Amino acid sequence: MKFTLSWLKDHLDTQASVAEIADALTDLGLEVEGIENPAERLKDFVIGKVTHAEKHPDADKLKVCKVDLPGGETQIICGAPNARAGITVVVARPGTYVPGIDTTIGVGRIRGIESHGMMCSEREMELSDEHEGIIELPSGEVGQSYPDWLAAHDPAKVDPVIEIAITPNRGDALGVRGIARDLAARGLGTLRPRPQAAFEATFPCPIGVEIAPEALDVAPHFVGRVIRGVKNGPSPQWLQDRLRAIGLRPISFLVDVTNFFTYDRNRPLHVFDAAKVRGGLRVHLAQGGETIEALDERTYTLQPGMVVISDETGPESLAGIMGGEATGVTGETVDVFVESAFWDPVRVAHTGRALKINSDARYRFERGVDPAFTAEGCDLACAMILDHAGGEVSEIVVAGAAPDMSRAYRLDPARVVSLVGMEIPAETQRATLEALGFVMDGDMARVPSWRSDVQGEADLVEEVARIASLTKLKGRPLPVPAGLPAPVLTPMQLRAGTARRSAAALGYNECVTYSFIDRAGAALFGGGDDATRLENPISSDMSHMRPSLLPGLLRAAARNQARGMTDFALFELGDAFAGGEPGEQGSQLAGILVGRTGPKDVHGESRPVDTFDAKADAEALLAAMGAPAKAQILRGGEGWWHPGRHGRVCLGPKKVLATFGELHPAVLGAMDVKGPVVAWVIDPAAIPLPRSTGATRARLAASDLQPVERDFAFVLDRDVAAADVANAAAGADKALIDEVRVFDQFEGGALGEGRKSLAITVRLQPRGATLTEAEIEAVGRKVVEKVEKATGGTLRG
Repeated sequence: MKFTLSWLKDHLDTQASVAEIADALTDLGLEVEGIENPAERLKDFVIGKVTHAEKHPDADKLKVCKVDLPGGETQIICGAPNARAGITVVVARPGTYVPGIDTTIGVGRIRGIESHGMMCSEREMELSDEHEGIIELPSGEVGQSYPDWLAAHDPAKVDPVIEIAITPNRGDALGVRGIARDLAARGLGTLRPRPQAAFEATFPCPIGVEIAPEALDVAPHFVGRVIRGVKNGPSPQWLQDRLRAIGLRPISFLVDVTNFFTYDRNRPLHVFDAAKVRGGLRVHLAQGGETIEALDERTYTLQPGMVVISDETGPESLAGIMGGEATGVTGETVDVFVESAFWDPVRVAHTGRALKINSDARYRFERGVDPAFTAEGCDLACAMILDHAGGEVSEIVVAGAAPDMSRAYRLDPARVVSLVGMEIPAETQRATLEALGFVMDGDMARVPSWRSDVQGEADLVEEVARIASLTKLKGRPLPVPAGLPAPVLTPMQLRAGTARRSAAALGYNECVTYSFIDRAGAALFGGGDDATRLENPISSDMSHMRPSLLPGLLRAAARNQARGMTDFALFELGDAFAGGEPGEQGSQLAGILVGRTGPKDVHGESRPVDTFDAKADAEALLAAMGAPAKAQILRGGEGWWHPGRHGRVCLGPKKVLATFGELHPAVLGAMDVKGPVVAWVIDPAAIPLPRSTGATRARLAASDLQPVERDFAFVLDRDVAAADVANAAAGADKALIDEVRVFDQFEGGALGEGRKSLAITVRLQPRGATLTEAEIEAVGRKVVEKVEKATGGTLRG
């Protein structure tokens, strides 16, 4: 949105400088994107007087001029046809940048004669397109700054142009008066009274208007007047200057009037050549397939539901977007129909996007125009046309009515503190809203019709704070409660974060998969029944809630293998669903290892991943999440695990913390995953919470006495688990035995069929005194007795 300083002052009585206005606008939320100040650009140009001019000896079209300047008489070569003695000119001395030719003037030689400057035309200074000759000023003192002369004699040429960014909710600021209203509320001046249209209608409007019933929701209000006997032609100079300043090209007075009110009051208008309108005008919805040649000289095919204005011959205007070429005004137009209407913002946006038309009218209707200003906007435009182009005006023709946008919200002064932290007196808050056009009725604020963005009490607070200046908001620390605040995260949330970090540290990549899977995949993992079936799945591949995280991870593994990835590790933390009722879901942490452990190197050979890799990672994650170190490894996992290559980490026979091992080959085949694949699944909720919630650790129980290790080998049946041997040995003396570990296993040979030898190391850690040989032997005998009793084995000789 662009406007000039003088244009702003038509609505705002102010003495503020451009810099003060720019700072205030940005602080009000209307961010200034740029200021173009012609006076600043032309500050180095000065006025001079040509005292002598004679033909250049070596060029017919050049003249050697003597110009009186502040430093004395200066020689300048000039090729302008009007260069002659006695005229007052504008001079660019050496070192001056000339924007129109993008050149910095220096001392030069032209056909052998030195030239110390340049006498300029208006185009060379980007003041206009005039370049037939150099500027001839009617008056001026030698050495006077040219911008100062313009400010006194032709201020429009040095009128600063301000450009601001408009947020989508501030449609009212797309008119200069809306901007002036904000500045007046801030205190940078006084808002001038609204101009009123004064004319007398002399005949009934000859063009009738109707709105089709099906279009009333999107085209509720349409007004217009006919003006007969106008004289269309170039606009007054002040209007042309304003339009050019904001980047618009003056076309003709009738068109320029509509552009003026579009920017001045955020009121898009359209003018029809009344002589070209056949019959009356009808506002209706397009059926689809109709065509219209618009004012941009392009033909558009309409889609069903687009709002158009038609006469007897067909569509003549795209409502709220662009008029038609067939009824457009020209220099020969004598009778004109001035249209002002209110259109639905959403329908205008849809139509503009579908037809790919961007116009000033569409831009404003999309963001909201004042519905109550529809008729008044038409009258103001008619008054301007009558004043400058003559003619006589008809009575107004009206179809529909302005939509009722009235609404009111309660102003609670205390909410300014609670919402934005600013302490503003109640009287100041009321005065601010009244300055912005709100009408106060007790503690209720009636919203003006031009503020479609105000939709609640919080918006009133925003307006008050915005005008008061949010840059003055001082930071204040939040109140600190007595004592330490309670933890924000629950223990399970903390455990989830620990699990993610620990899995990533082990080399796993996190996956986030859908909670929905196909029935076949769910059935492989104990699901796929009607209890977990979705009533309305988004696809056939997502028909059931997942019973485990493993199907999603295996699908991801298959996709990676299809793209050439063979060795990787994936994990996921999410919910699995045992049924469809509340409480039949729970959090799981699952991971898979696929392929080999890594490339071979000088430190070791690459090998396929195995059950013990999954076991090590599962135990590391359990330890990170606070699981007890004393846990049992049991068999008996679900059917999707390899029957002889998996284990369950349990606290007792029923409390399962995790399951690890190889997946069943049939499952891998069904999921199209190439092995080897090992996995682990952890139930975070099954891990007991610590008994102590304090942050301190338990006292370190260290001993300075020498530990003792003894090795034992037992002959056992092949089916006896090594964990049973280790647990039996550890129970021989819980006070002295610190650790039991298996270090060797041997099968076959002299042991016989179905027998094996298992060797363990028992570590004894004395606490009070060094152990004697007799005490060590006694513990050894207990270890042998316990193992033989628990396993039926014998000590190997």
